[in-house]
Amino acid sequence: MREKISLYLDLIRWDRPAGWLLLLWPTLSALWVASGGFPGWHLLLVFSLGTILMRSAGCCLNDVADRDFDKHVKRTAERPVTSGRIGVKEALMLGAVLALMAFGLVLTLRAETIAWSFAAIAVTVAYPYAKRFVAMPQAVLGLAFSFGIPMAFAAVTGEVPWLAWALLVGNLFWVLAYDTEYAMVDRDDDLKIGMKTSAITLGQWDVAAVMFFYAAFVGVWGVVLDALDKPLLLAGLAVAAIQAVWHFGLIKDRSRDGCFKAFRLNHWVGFAAFVGVALSGL
Repeated sequence: MREKISLYLDLIRWDRPAGWLLLLWPTLSALWVASGGFPGWHLLLVFSLGTILMRSAGCCLNDVADRDFDKHVKRTAERPVTSGRIGVKEALMLGAVLALMAFGLVLTLRAETIAWSFAAIAVTVAYPYAKRFVAMPQAVLGLAFSFGIPMAFAAVTGEVPWLAWALLVGNLFWVLAYDTEYAMVDRDDDLKIGMKTSAITLGQWDVAAVMFFYAAFVGVWGVVLDALDKPLLLAGLAVAAIQAVWHFGLIKDRSRDGCFKAFRLNHWVGFAAFVGVALSGL
């Protein structure tokens, strides 16, 4: 039983919290913006736990969908499903249980949030298969990783205003930035197996595109949240931008280690933006 639990924790990347932190910070930022400050413990707990559960469920689905590809990639060949230590049905069952637990949390919120959760699930399910057909599947992941924003607004106000969609677009650029860095790690392997990624599609422009995506994220959030009139928000976004510049130094040579380090530390970019939002009194 101890070995089985260890495999389950490995499957959902429990020892790598960066994944759910990338989901959490923009979601919490949206909660603070929609609420005009602290959103209350109920919303904070529901969205925090729901983020962890849905990211874990997504890992189960992703590993099942990619099991035949992952065995050809150095970094993923030993994942539990790919290596056969966890069966496909077992992984899907675990993912379904985690998703149902997350849905149970959503049921404590407004009806509008429940309705939007179905769209979020649909995008989450579509992403693993987008890598087979879409030249920039990172854009699909961007939608999946940004859907906490409209759901947060729906939970607080019962509607999804233009501001929520503007924040979603800005966050989508951030996802494109860090997931392109992630794709740069596996580019050689992905080319061999025919996987589509933004790193392959962008080719020699990958590094320049990543920096543009970072700039678009900071710029969109700064404009729609009127950062110039809010010094603390501006400071938070400035810290996020400084980190992006540092990431340029990590990825400019396109080394596996540098690109993976840049991806792995991206949650600090989101954290800086969140702190700016939370402290600015929006």
